[in-house]
Amino acid sequence: MIKVGVISLGCDKNRVDSEIMLASIREKGFLLTSEQNEADVIIINTCGFIEAARKESIDAILEAAQLKNSGKKIIVTGCMVQKFGKELLPELPEVNAFCGVDSYIKMGEIVEKVLNADSQFYDVEVCNGISSGKRVLTTPSHYAYLRIADGCDNYCSYCLIPYIRGRFRSRTISDIVGEAKQLAESGVRELILVAQDVTRYGADLYNSPKLTELLRSLSEIEQVRRIRLLYCYPEEIDEALIKEIASNPKIVKYLDIPLQHVHNDILKSMNRRSSFEEICELFKFLRTEIPDISIRSTFICGFPGEQTKHFLTLKSFIEKQKLENEQMFEEMKNKLAGLEKEKTVSSYKASFAAQGYPELLATEAAAAMANGEMDKVFAAQKKFLEQYEKDVKAKVLKDTPKPPAGGKGGEMTKADFLKLDTKAQLEFIKEHPDWQTILK
Repeated sequence: MIKVGVISLGCDKNRVDSEIMLASIREKGFLLTSEQNEADVIIINTCGFIEAARKESIDAILEAAQLKNSGKKIIVTGCMVQKFGKELLPELPEVNAFCGVDSYIKMGEIVEKVLNADSQFYDVEVCNGISSGKRVLTTPSHYAYLRIADGCDNYCSYCLIPYIRGRFRSRTISDIVGEAKQLAESGVRELILVAQDVTRYGADLYNSPKLTELLRSLSEIEQVRRIRLLYCYPEEIDEALIKEIASNPKIVKYLDIPLQHVHNDILKSMNRRSSFEEICELFKFLRTEIPDISIRSTFICGFPGEQTKHFLTLKSFIEKQKLENEQMFEEMKNKLAGLEKEKTVSSYKASFAAQGYPELLATEAAAAMANGEMDKVFAAQKKFLEQYEKDVKAKVLKDTPKPPAGGKGGEMTKADFLKLDTKAQLEFIKEHPDWQTILK
């Protein structure tokens, strides 16, 4: 019996695609396995959204390719294939077939073709459908993802999704509710609604967003106890939706709102439709109407044209809003770390300068302190103390009245001695063993 393994990378929408593929494969009579070593055919469902995801996909393909010598077939599908298409053929000769995102529902047939073909198979068309149908759930039995739409019409300047997945396409309410009922009958109690932009749901079919109506319909399914929303763009989160979330006991008081930035200059460059003022007003309204709501968001730092003032606005917003969960791309983490380090170094430098450290030595000691390099801190401290001792001795010698020839204090009187500071007095005593006689 032929065994097929599926490696699913990327987002939750990709997971749904993989579950549809698994059902199609099983319907053709193939056995499913989670072990690459056991599989006769390995399918890799790729992500092509960001560079790190594409690298992960390539690494997974190359890892699978190492098993080719044992006669295994490799099929690569998903967003990376949809985006780069035939460019991948000469770069990955180890792969037996490349399939686009509209191929999931017929993956069983594609496996059959690959098993009987000697040359590379290629099936990538313009994405205009919505994969739905039977699924083999890969989540724990109590919850499942429910895709309500595919594609995107937002065309954010940093995002490839519209060019990979096509224009925004909604499933009908009846179709979604039908699948939800099947999931509920199989034991699913929590539905997690996913799309590139769930708040836009229905705008293409019904001339206006219908997410609120969909939520009400899904809530009527008796076995469903919880409904969770992912990827809610702020522009379509209206009062009706907020009121429905607040009043409907089945809807989890949680929203995933991918803001990406909040400064108006950067939002404009990103081709986002919200403004800083609108975002702040939305968050205020959400917190007022749903006091116990949890909000998650994602942010991009280092966007072309971003300046320190833009970044600081974003940083201030995150600190003020106290999001329950925020995800930062690596650039933001690095920039935050850099700013925090600058702040720390500046603070240490001010402290060392207040102690009398010269500027260059204070800078050196502060940098070492911030990096935890205590040996360098101690070395700087030693250098400072040595110089301080030299300076004190020079001052004492300068300020101390010179005794007359013969080595006695001569002209130093008790009154003169008492006018000296402590260090000068100690120095005088050190240099004149008979100081008590001199000062009588």
